[in-house]
Formats: sequence, structure tokens, C-alpha cells
Amino acid sequence: MSTINPRKKPRGRPPVESEEIRARVQQPLLGRLDEYAEKNNLPRSEAIRRLVEKGLGS
Repeated sequence: MSTINPRKKPRGRPPVESEEIRARVQQPLLGRLDEYAEKNNLPRSEAIRRLVEKGLGS
């Protein structure tokens, strides 16, 4: 009998062409960010991406 060794998918998230960044944000600004995210029905991370793009004129 031959043994078949099927390739298993790797665990975790798939690789993406992006880089994780970290930043500290003080409470007054964080509150405004959360208000923006809630108003636009976005998760915080997507709100940050959109605001950065808007600020950079992308």
C-alpha cells in the first residue's frame, strides 16, 4: 500500500501584503475615533485606515 500524505492547510490567517503597526492614542482622541467608527458602522481598525487615507489625500 502506498501512503498518501495530503498537504494540510496552514493554521491561522492567510499571509497578506501589509504590515501591522501599533500606536498609542490618548483618551480624548480615542473617544472621537470610536464615535466615528460607530457612526459609520465600522470596526476601529477600518476607521483608522479610512481616516489615514483621508488625511494623506489618497
